[in-house]
Amino acid sequence: VQLQASGGGAVQAGGSLRLSCAASGRTFSVFVMGWFRQAPGKEREFVAALKSGDSPYYADSVKGRFTILRDNATSTKYLQMNSLKPEDTAVYYCALTNKLLSGSYTYYISPARYVYWGQGTQVTVSS
Repeated sequence: VQLQASGGGAVQAGGSLRLSCAASGRTFSVFVMGWFRQAPGKEREFVAALKSGDSPYYADSVKGRFTILRDNATSTKYLQMNSLKPEDTAVYYCALTNKLLSGSYTYYISPARYVYWGQGTQVTVSS
């Protein structure tokens, strides 16, 4: 499985970006797809996740501003980011796992739960 993340860029505070995560290779009917971000000097941070057959789950820091969207015709998932803030500046990664060892989203906020990773896309928000 290969994940290709794209859509990053530079925007001013209050602006919007839509990140894409396209999966190729095997497809899974049961999966968790996650978005993470990593700012310079900081650990990789959970942003949002989507479990097959469930509603998305968001970190408190992005709830109400970010939305996971999906294209049912393809395996592409999107992270719509609105009302961006300078503190959202980071490299954003999408990740995927088909090993669902828990039904709870809190299990999947750790990057260690994911098997497949995209290459990352830079998001820079200026004040």
